[in-house]
Amino acid sequence: MSEGAAKKEEKPRKFQAIRGTRDLLPPETALWNRVEQTAHKVFATFGFGEIRIPIFEPTELFARAVGDESDIVGKEMYTFHDRPAEMPTMEEVAADFAGYARKLVLFFKRGEIPQTSSNRWAIDLLETKLNEFDATGEQIRSKVKSGLTVDGDREKYKELFSELGSFTNSITLGDSISLRPEATASVCRAYIERGMHALPQPVKLYYMGPMFRRERPQKGRYRQFYQIGAEVLGGSDAPAIDAEVIEMVMAFFDRLELQGVQLDINSIGDKNCRPKYVELLRAALLKVKDKLGPDSQRRIETNPLRVLDSKLESEQRIIATLPRIADHLCEDCATHYSAVKHQLEMRGVIYRENWRLVRGLDYYMRTTFEITAQGLGSQNAVCGGGRYDGLVELLGGPPTKGIGFAIGEDRLILSLQESGKAPAQQGRDVYIAWMGGRAHATAIRAAKDLRKAGFSVELPPVEQKFGKALGQADKLGAKYALILGDNEVSEGLWTLKTLADGSQAKYTEPDLLEHLRKSL
Repeated sequence: MSEGAAKKEEKPRKFQAIRGTRDLLPPETALWNRVEQTAHKVFATFGFGEIRIPIFEPTELFARAVGDESDIVGKEMYTFHDRPAEMPTMEEVAADFAGYARKLVLFFKRGEIPQTSSNRWAIDLLETKLNEFDATGEQIRSKVKSGLTVDGDREKYKELFSELGSFTNSITLGDSISLRPEATASVCRAYIERGMHALPQPVKLYYMGPMFRRERPQKGRYRQFYQIGAEVLGGSDAPAIDAEVIEMVMAFFDRLELQGVQLDINSIGDKNCRPKYVELLRAALLKVKDKLGPDSQRRIETNPLRVLDSKLESEQRIIATLPRIADHLCEDCATHYSAVKHQLEMRGVIYRENWRLVRGLDYYMRTTFEITAQGLGSQNAVCGGGRYDGLVELLGGPPTKGIGFAIGEDRLILSLQESGKAPAQQGRDVYIAWMGGRAHATAIRAAKDLRKAGFSVELPPVEQKFGKALGQADKLGAKYALILGDNEVSEGLWTLKTLADGSQAKYTEPDLLEHLRKSL
């Protein structure tokens, strides 16, 4: 191999972001910051406080909350097993199964490995095999010293060695943990764990941050995506609570000047009336089963409500003929739904009823809503929410009322960008062009004072020729160039050049600050 070829092979690997993830860069991050700061401000005016929850949780939490059979749990979560930090891997101990097995026994007795019944059974057997293994090894060494044959003992030793490897592989080293695919389950877990039911009710919380799902990446949909959401937990299920939650998210979108916003609402009943409707719906679907696609046919048995979500063009005419849940609500649910609509009208919130807007999980009930926006194609939902009075109890807490929503921040940002709401590249307010040793110290002090006053300032680290300094200021989008040389320092008059028109004037330091405050 030639020297040139060898050098080419040694070139370091060029890394790229993992598929389904991306870097958010300026100026786009300015829009993200504006969206999140607006959420902080608007939600605070409705009495919501921010909660920050872990990135990962026990897999069981999401399995119970989202549903074992859902695509999210079954196919899309990023899941791994935790392990004690001091526990070596099998690769680190190579083929020393006995040494590895002894560590497993030790860690189990110290409580650092899950104390499950299957682990206890495996550890008991492992200890038995370890004792046999050690005894056989000692027997072999004793016979060798005495000059006796050990062929049979060696075979038994090999068998025990193999069994140790098998048993060590059957032990679960840590709990199953998943990166969060959504946040409602985590907020409910925190409500239970932190005893928030003892606080004045309801507890109003909001969150924002990344979520993770192994989905097929497409426009506005990523494997690491971001959500802004809110939950109201505890207290009553008064219709005014539902309406105020919806009012808040609509106020947020209004503050952002999101275009083409459409609010759809529905009631999906409760445990008293929804099961009867589901059976009625299933019976109606069975009559037209042969006209439906394979996914909808499967859902007739597993979750008939999900058929109403179908986007297949060939199924739309059939779905339009199906029974509507609004016609089959019990008296309490019908009264609640009517009151929610009245509360929305009192707040001036415009809505559209959508009988196909449903939720598949049992703990969802009554109010459900979805908000769409323009610029997102057919997948145009930016927010979904609803009431889930049974979730906290399902997760081990006391019976608790709950309602909330989640906003897909990536899709919200995309809609804002499509409608021309993205901010332009933010330039500097002032670029300091300094020349000479005396001017450098003054430039440092000027930059400090200007930044303290709230201005964006670029201070070059080395002296530049005047023309180059102005060229750099222009590239950075600076509005002004503050020119500092020996004359400016001696006179105490600083030259400020307006880069848009080339005009310039001299100011004392206090006058300069006052001029910039009025101009910027």
